[in-house]
Amino acid sequence: MGSNAKMMDAVRADAPVDEEDDFLPASERDRGRVVGLVLVDIVNGFCTVGAGNLAPREPNKQIATMVEEASRLAKAFCERNWPVFAFLDSHYPDKPEPPYPPHCIIGSGEDNLVPALQWLEKDPNVTLKRKDCIDGFIGSTEKDGSNLFVDWVKTNDIKVVLVLGICTDICVLDFTCSILSARNIGRIPPLEDVVVYSHGCATYDLPIHVAKHIKGALAHPQELLHHMGLYVAKGRGARIVNSVSID
Repeated sequence: MGSNAKMMDAVRADAPVDEEDDFLPASERDRGRVVGLVLVDIVNGFCTVGAGNLAPREPNKQIATMVEEASRLAKAFCERNWPVFAFLDSHYPDKPEPPYPPHCIIGSGEDNLVPALQWLEKDPNVTLKRKDCIDGFIGSTEKDGSNLFVDWVKTNDIKVVLVLGICTDICVLDFTCSILSARNIGRIPPLEDVVVYSHGCATYDLPIHVAKHIKGALAHPQELLHHMGLYVAKGRGARIVNSVSID
């Protein structure tokens, strides 16, 4: 067994996520709990090989699986007219987002949904929100103080949100923690539960042997930080599931 595998075994033993085996949106609806699907930043700049500074340099299994699952569930939700909300990371060139290099610049194509999800832009069942910050909940706040995500939850009477996207330990985690905190103080009625789908999430991979040759870069081992993103989300109150079945 390699050293990385041994490390991950140790991490899982000391910080187990204990994922739920299956999540059934239809069963939730049968109990009067509307489920809304939230897709976080599944855009070219994070997911399409070679698309930008933060895109994968080569095909990546974890990211590919995330895109496949997002596409599967988005189609299933839209076919049933269940609510879908999609965040798109989108930045102006004169507004950097340290510590990250320029990415998902508006008009570059990096800020667009991946090809498998581009149809969402024309689906009337889908609410799209371009955001220029890591946390989609904060990015949904308008100048007048209203919040598009909060309004979406209220309008659709959503009691459960199912979260997928990238990066597990960054944008997905920040959004999850924020809406859990807002839920706890009654700022997102009638939201009750936040469910994060592990195989529907992914993060990027920057091994130490690569990072040490990039000035200012921090190593970002994919498997470790994907796990820790899920672990922290669960610690904040999210439910973590390893499968989602529609029927």
